[in-house]
Amino acid sequence: MLELMPLVLFAVICVVLMFGYPVALSLAGTALAFAGLGMGLQTMGIDAHFDSSFLSAFPNRLYGIMTNQTLLAVPLFVLMGVLLEKSKVAETLLDAMALLFGSLRGGLGISVTLVGMLLAASTGIVGATVVTMGLLSLPTMLKRGYSMSLATGTICATGTLGQIIPPSIALVLLGDVLSSAYQQAQLTMGIFSPKTVSVGDLFMGALVPGLILVMLYIAYVAIIAWLKPAAAPPANRDELMTELGHQGGLGTLLLKGLIPPILLIIAVLGSILGGLATPTEASAVGAFGALILALAYRKLDFATLKDALMSTTRVTSMVFLILIGAALFSLVFRAYGGEELIQDLFNDMPGGVVGATLVVMLVIFLLGFILDFIEITFVVVPIIGPILLAMGLDPIWLGIMIAINLQTSFLTPPFGFALFYLRGVAPASVPTTAIYRGVVPFIMLQLAMLVALAFFPGLATWLPNNF
Repeated sequence: MLELMPLVLFAVICVVLMFGYPVALSLAGTALAFAGLGMGLQTMGIDAHFDSSFLSAFPNRLYGIMTNQTLLAVPLFVLMGVLLEKSKVAETLLDAMALLFGSLRGGLGISVTLVGMLLAASTGIVGATVVTMGLLSLPTMLKRGYSMSLATGTICATGTLGQIIPPSIALVLLGDVLSSAYQQAQLTMGIFSPKTVSVGDLFMGALVPGLILVMLYIAYVAIIAWLKPAAAPPANRDELMTELGHQGGLGTLLLKGLIPPILLIIAVLGSILGGLATPTEASAVGAFGALILALAYRKLDFATLKDALMSTTRVTSMVFLILIGAALFSLVFRAYGGEELIQDLFNDMPGGVVGATLVVMLVIFLLGFILDFIEITFVVVPIIGPILLAMGLDPIWLGIMIAINLQTSFLTPPFGFALFYLRGVAPASVPTTAIYRGVVPFIMLQLAMLVALAFFPGLATWLPNNF
């Protein structure tokens, strides 16, 4: 029984989190309790298979977190997204897109998809994108006669694009963890001059699958609008302009609301993909650019700036506190021999690396119902990553598969986080069953993307391997 203590530790962590306790404190507290149990049993002469020397590495882990240049991108990307949201840049962008495509059948749905993609690229946080799109676009779509299921499904699905569209915070964190896991896997394989994988590589790997998903979403909305015109009717552009309260012509609104945010995102992402800047440097450019946009829109006063900085501080503190708790959990897990236990389980699994990958993807999918991407990235990936990578998997491909898998999990009823976020801001007249029905086709599209990646890994690996 004591040999299975790592699995018991992991199960207890999941149970504690399901009770709603703070993630960082749950990780650290449970890990410390199990560490105390292991040392207590050792002093009693019972072999608990616990090596307390692992805990001595904790100060070095903390120092590594504090000096990690890649993680500096987190607060800067968060600030970029918060500034775009609070300065009404995102709202103006949505209005511009709605006026550009709204007169087409299904045009509002296409607008929501495109704006959701751009917001995902700027915020990278699922909850922020879903809530923003729900507040801004859902009332307009319902008022213009869109079916509840199509409107809510489109908003939820585009909100989850924050997992996969670079420069996503999820990819920043996942790239940092996978980089360490890849180096660890190569050292285990006897490669003492290991190759590296960067956050920029993961960004490039996510670009093609992310854009394919966006095109699939748009195609689905267009097909529904063609087959069922009443579910996605066109809007009158003049009425929409009056309703949105914008003065001037469409060109003025597009010039003001569409071009500046797109230029900012191109500058951030292009500098990374072009090798001109690291993700950390590009995040600084993004935050500064968002600040300039907010000033240009004349929507930035002291109160708004203070609110944006406080929001950024809260999110950043949460991320780093979880990272510290996850580091302690990882050390205790390894002290109990958890890494060797998982490796033995994977090696004995039928199907070899394919069977192990399928099991890991299923476990991550189910964990996505109770854990956010930050917890899964910091807790699960460091455990399974080195083992799967040592079995020959490509780190970029694995990272993109995990990101889309989590994206699908966050969209799946009845526990998907995106559904909870939209339910919280949707009118009471929208039943929860309509939200559930609406997301099902988008879940099918994302599963199809996962299958395509499984059979054609080049969708994720070709771009980073050739540029």
